[in-house]
Amino acid sequence: MQFLGKILGDPNKKELKVIQPLIDKIEQLEPEIQKLSDEELAAKTAEFRSQLALYLKGGMVLENELVALFREVLQKIEPLAEQCTDEHLHIAMSEPRQKIDRNDPENELKNHLQDTLSEAFEKAYENLSPLLNALRSGKATQLAEQRDQWPDEASDPQNAIITLLTEVEPQLKDIDSDLLMETFDELWPAFHQGRSSSTTRDDVANVRLTQFFIDFFHKIQEELVAIKADAIDELLPAITKRYNKQGKTLEDLLPEAFAVVREASFRRIKMRHYVVQLIGGIVLHQGRIAEMRTGEGKTLVATLPVYLNALTGKGVHVVTVNDYLARRDAEWMGQVYTFLGLSVGIIVNAVDAQSAERRAAYQADITYGTNNEFGFDYLRDNMVTSLDQMVQRELNYAIVDEVDNILIDEARTPLIISGQGQESTDMYAQFARWATKLDGEEDYTVEEKTRSVMLTESGIDKIEKLAGVSNIYDEENLDLTRYMENAIKAQVIFKRDKDYIVKDGEVVIVDEFTGRQMPGRRYSEGLHQAIEAKEGVKVQRENHTLATITFQNFFRLYAKLAGMTGTALTEAEEFNKIYKLDVMVIPTNKEMKRQDFSDLIYRTQEAKYKAVVEEIKERYEEGQPVLVGTTSVETSEMLSQLLDLQGIPHHVLNAKHHEREAQIVAQAGRSGSVTIATNMAGRGTDILLGGNPAGYFDSILHKHAEQIDYIRDLPARNEDERAEKEEAIQDYLANMTEAEKDEILQAKIKECDEDHERVVELGGLHIIGTERHESRRIDNQLRGRAGRQGDPGSTRFFLALDDELMRRFAADRVAGIMERVGMDEDTPLESKFVSRFIESAQTRVEGYNFDMRKNVVEYDDVIAKQREVIYSDRRHVLEHGDMHERIVDMISNEVSRLVDGAFPGPVLTEEEQLETLFKSLETWVDIPEDMIPDNIHAVRRDSIKQELTELVLEHYEKRGEELRKQAKEQGAEGFDPIREFERTYLLQVVDRLWMDHIDSLDVMRAGIGFRSVGQRDPLVEFKNEAYRMFDDLKLAIQHYTVDSLLKLLRNDVTITLQRPEPQRKMPANIHTNADELAQASGQAKSDENEIKKPAKQKSRKDAARAAASAATAVPATPGRAARNGTGSSAVSTTTDANGFPKVGRNDLCPCGSGKKYKKCHGA
Repeated sequence: MQFLGKILGDPNKKELKVIQPLIDKIEQLEPEIQKLSDEELAAKTAEFRSQLALYLKGGMVLENELVALFREVLQKIEPLAEQCTDEHLHIAMSEPRQKIDRNDPENELKNHLQDTLSEAFEKAYENLSPLLNALRSGKATQLAEQRDQWPDEASDPQNAIITLLTEVEPQLKDIDSDLLMETFDELWPAFHQGRSSSTTRDDVANVRLTQFFIDFFHKIQEELVAIKADAIDELLPAITKRYNKQGKTLEDLLPEAFAVVREASFRRIKMRHYVVQLIGGIVLHQGRIAEMRTGEGKTLVATLPVYLNALTGKGVHVVTVNDYLARRDAEWMGQVYTFLGLSVGIIVNAVDAQSAERRAAYQADITYGTNNEFGFDYLRDNMVTSLDQMVQRELNYAIVDEVDNILIDEARTPLIISGQGQESTDMYAQFARWATKLDGEEDYTVEEKTRSVMLTESGIDKIEKLAGVSNIYDEENLDLTRYMENAIKAQVIFKRDKDYIVKDGEVVIVDEFTGRQMPGRRYSEGLHQAIEAKEGVKVQRENHTLATITFQNFFRLYAKLAGMTGTALTEAEEFNKIYKLDVMVIPTNKEMKRQDFSDLIYRTQEAKYKAVVEEIKERYEEGQPVLVGTTSVETSEMLSQLLDLQGIPHHVLNAKHHEREAQIVAQAGRSGSVTIATNMAGRGTDILLGGNPAGYFDSILHKHAEQIDYIRDLPARNEDERAEKEEAIQDYLANMTEAEKDEILQAKIKECDEDHERVVELGGLHIIGTERHESRRIDNQLRGRAGRQGDPGSTRFFLALDDELMRRFAADRVAGIMERVGMDEDTPLESKFVSRFIESAQTRVEGYNFDMRKNVVEYDDVIAKQREVIYSDRRHVLEHGDMHERIVDMISNEVSRLVDGAFPGPVLTEEEQLETLFKSLETWVDIPEDMIPDNIHAVRRDSIKQELTELVLEHYEKRGEELRKQAKEQGAEGFDPIREFERTYLLQVVDRLWMDHIDSLDVMRAGIGFRSVGQRDPLVEFKNEAYRMFDDLKLAIQHYTVDSLLKLLRNDVTITLQRPEPQRKMPANIHTNADELAQASGQAKSDENEIKKPAKQKSRKDAARAAASAATAVPATPGRAARNGTGSSAVSTTTDANGFPKVGRNDLCPCGSGKKYKKCHGA
């Protein structure tokens, strides 16, 4: 690799050379910008926006004309490309102006149009509708019917097939005939060898022949594109004539906009961007990842691309790892944005998820928030029942701070919004007891790498005896294996104070990378319940998934994505393959002086920690600040106890003490300070040598108040006296003037500056790592806390052979080396070779973790396509409202499906067929007697289909007119209840079936891996099954929407319209798998109250929704029921004692609560 690097050169240096001219332009503009007054500087925002608007206005005209011209040429040269919609052409030509060199627009446009033409061909060949029409014209069918008579040689059908291909694609005549024949000979055998008697049917033959044509066109596509690209020349005169040079693009505005932000930053927060920060800003604007070392000012860098992209008015999201950083950065950097006339919003989990405040935050030019909140709001927005409940707008541009932490570390766990299930939790406690009775050596095996367990034959026998079953793997007992495996995982793999802590009677997960508590986040598939049972706390019920998305697929929804971090290069491959993001290393502003010592490796944990304490003691006595990084809460507490025994004062920063995080970090650089932290990933706060008084100013003031005479003399012998003393301190602080506070702060700043010089002389901050993490990136993040902004620093890792990483990958080899040289327990091994070997092991683990995350993405990509269809469909319903035409089509299709199911042939053969059909329709409409013919055998399928469709639609329209008349009589002229029914029914059916569909996919995915035993690719199998299930889902949506509507209108429906009430919010029984969001999903009164209480004041739409919610109950297997035509009677028209339609006890309750009927109004 080094040899290749010398030949190809450093790509980073090449990129810096490309960026340098922009830096020069920015610095050339500095003197002019500095002369502007504050008002003139702030006015630049309006000026930039007007220039951008002028360009975009002209650009839209240009792009629309390009599409029209391109369409005209495509129709001339590519008949198949008619299948490319204008929307596709707009997408293919998205932002073409950014790719056009204004100095040579004609050449740049030509290149871009050639690329677009190639994309258009790809799209056309995928659709191939004209090709299918050609195939069905008779020639292909004729060829297919004769296929069994074809000889084994391909020569006979060859000319006929080539002729047909040429008719479909005339430009084939211009391609060398030898190439055509070679391509034919290459592809034909696979098609020809698959023939059988069953493939002579027209539809199968057409499908197979179509696939052959697709493969053929793809093989010769380059030649076709080369021939047809010549036609682009016809476009160029018209394009360049219309080329609009008015206004400016973001790229044109970049130098001046960056110079304006640089000056505004200095005026408002006394910070001027360094040149390297300007480079970082350009990289972020380009949609890449900027790797900047700790202390290089990433927060300030973000202001440059954030301001520039906010000028478009489409919104910019700045994504942080926690609420504290979101608030801090929004308030800190917000001073710059507001000075320049931009608005700033903050999204935190304490804000109501559907509040006007949250909506306003998203409407701001710049919005700060956490990755979880942005993701959950996206999911919630796709669960609302009206547009005014949505809070987000389009996902335009996002800058992700600590991008590796968010897009890599947290990407293994998807975002989930769920409702609580109804299953009993008793089994978890039972299996927790049984797990303690198993012998770890003979009853089960543990795979640490995959964190999985497997029962042995002995273990299976014991569980079968304990459970009283003959075979734990029988279909009816399969849940028992899940309970047991989770119970064992909880006992032996997931450790208290490492993977989780118990706080206030709840199991709280601890992030393995940051050491942070993650309240509200729960392990899935019953594992969290198993841990709760193990710890003896209340076991909460499993959750029912309502909506889910992975971080990978969420962040790929943004039109432009960028990120910044101190450690991204080691994950560059993953960023590129998953997110299409390139990583660029930004140079440091000052030369780094940190010294990284070789690892010290000991035989045992005892010897290692003994050496760690000695190292800390030595540095502490010298006065050098020390930061000790651990991998678990347990280790940090143990090390704290060892330091207490030595009398060394210290601070502990872990999941149990995270409330004082900012104060602890602010003092970690003071001379003589010792800080123990469970990882520093994502902490977001720099450690300043000498201390950072602004970071713990409240503590400084508090200590000052404690020294005031009358306060110092107050007794504090018990809790009451201590409370009185604290109250006196707060009163004193409340009466302090700003001048007094500033005087104290300035004195502390002077003290910290003096301490800074002392710490620099001692060698700066010393970092001690007590264990190598499985990711080099996390180790580098710990190291990166030392040596910021040219300060000195040093790092050293202490390892033991029984560390987790060493035990899994390197213990045997390193132990062998230590034995050969005769080293005792207290003598460490220090070797660069061993350090490189450990890094090699880390690389393997990183590769394994990458494969895991890639696997998650590959499966979720399948669901993502379906999610996109469903969410797009919901959005269409919300935006357009009037679904009447669509419902009419659905009714026609549903009647047609029922008729086709009853009539296997074109003519009726048995009287029972007609009886079955009429019976299935009786819940929708009365069947007139004159529709039953005297001569049954004279009934044809097409005629009865038409009659029944007309009958049902006539009844439907009649009932709709009656409801409109009711509305008019109540003074609501112009309001159409049936339209509201249609919209509400469709939304509720889609939501409930989609929820069931997600659960079904989860169940299928959990077991799909077993198909590899049959030599089948699980991913391919999952795609095929998911596609089939989605077909079922679409059919079920049609069936249950029509079925529920017609059953409701079959009976008398009375609409009572009174004054409106506030819009319903989402139900409160849903929650996310991140921070608690109970406040974010407020609960309005249930639909039950709306229906049962006539005195309830109700809006027109609420009246329709109430009836709709009462009629859209869905059976447990909707897709199958709809496909088999057996679901039409699943929703009874009779009602129960509560006034709801009767449903099965295990069906969802029609009140809309999301609970099963037997657990709700059927209890």
